[in-house]
Amino acid sequence: MFSGLITLLSIPSILHVARSRHLYDDVGHFRKQHDHGIPRLGGVAIFVSFTITTLLFSIIDKALPISYLLISCIILFTMGLKDDLSGVNSSTKFLIQFVVAVILVLLGDIRITSMNGVFGITQLPYIPSAAFSILLIMLIVNSFNLIDGIDGLAAMTGIIVNSAFAFLFAYIKQYELAAISLAMVGAIVGFLKYNITPAKIFMGDTGALLIGLVSAVMAIKFIEVSKIEGVDIPVISCAPALTIAILIGPVFDTLRVFTLRIASGKSPFEADRNHMHHRILMLGLNHVQATLCLSVINLLSIGLVFVFSGLSNSLLIVIILLMSVISNWIITFSLRSKIRERVSLRNFLA
Repeated sequence: MFSGLITLLSIPSILHVARSRHLYDDVGHFRKQHDHGIPRLGGVAIFVSFTITTLLFSIIDKALPISYLLISCIILFTMGLKDDLSGVNSSTKFLIQFVVAVILVLLGDIRITSMNGVFGITQLPYIPSAAFSILLIMLIVNSFNLIDGIDGLAAMTGIIVNSAFAFLFAYIKQYELAAISLAMVGAIVGFLKYNITPAKIFMGDTGALLIGLVSAVMAIKFIEVSKIEGVDIPVISCAPALTIAILIGPVFDTLRVFTLRIASGKSPFEADRNHMHHRILMLGLNHVQATLCLSVINLLSIGLVFVFSGLSNSLLIVIILLMSVISNWIITFSLRSKIRERVSLRNFLA
């Protein structure tokens, strides 16, 4: 793919500049998994590749105001680049993310207008629709940023998410939206070559925030356009559940760690090593194995929706959440068994 080629050609130059200017990751931070400096500027290549591909092939459609998407990408890119180079405090990050979400929702009208009967909710009035969509965009953007903790995980998740949306958009004949998802997939694939263990470069906030933003927009657009009926256009009735299954990996992990931090009296934004990928590493798996493990769980969730697509969205969502809880419970059981050096039913409970 064209976007992948741009990324592949860009990263060697970025690595050269980063090394010559000593622009390395903060290896002293307690959450870091590497013992030597690695550049955090892979997101620059992803951004350049995605933007050039989107503009060069004039991926413009009435279904998506591309100008607002690119404006939002540029704003997040600027903030992410500053964070990767010199740091940005959390309040500024959330303010910028809020501004970006407002631009997309209020100006671009990229929002969820109906819950498709999920838990009995149908059409949403404008204000609840806008507020919910803004919060959803911010949640997904931060989710991708938070899972960028080990080699390849954020990249693989971004590939799975956007590949799934590309396939689904093509299936319902929304080819322009499919092309945007594929442009992101190509950009990430080109980056992944340099991010697989041993990683030569990280995507940093620049890349993670951008992938999260595009994924959030594609999620909202998929839920909306899947309701469009027409000649020879398939209708996907399980679109809300399918969207949750596609994004369940980063979103569940984020909601989980936020809940645990609040329950223990900490700030939900206080960094720790309690993410699922950190816990899998504690079991003795390496970065590649942990990434594959979480990717398989993500793909199983998507497959589950397809297999049981005849069920209601509400029931499917409950099943997806239960599957995620059980997966987390298995990791917890395995950790307790390893620490206590014995396998016991007691390890399931405490």
